[in-house]
Amino acid sequence: MTATILSGTGPSPIDMVYLARQSGGDQDLEQELLALFADQCVRHLATIRQAGAETGRDAAHTLKGAARAIGAWQVAEAAEQVETALSGTAAPDAVGALATAADQARAAISALLKAA
Repeated sequence: MTATILSGTGPSPIDMVYLARQSGGDQDLEQELLALFADQCVRHLATIRQAGAETGRDAAHTLKGAARAIGAWQVAEAAEQVETALSGTAAPDAVGALATAADQARAAISALLKAA
């Protein structure tokens, strides 16, 4: 499970080397963390899209932390942009960028979990 999965020509949605360091090389823990993160992406994106600015900002902040914990750097960066945008200071299509990054991460996670 520690192999890097590439999506298209860009960087991997999940930094598997980082995740392996975080998990101490425990592949069962990696699978559990990836599955939990995939669920968090769906749940927090729904909250961001449906809630008011404060609740959406909190959901983006939580997703940013979860993404950083497993090495989903693109999701973390996009979530930070949403958090900033919902504070009223940036990124007009931050939610769309976050949704794209989360979809790419979830697709990579799905492939990793099927391969395990």
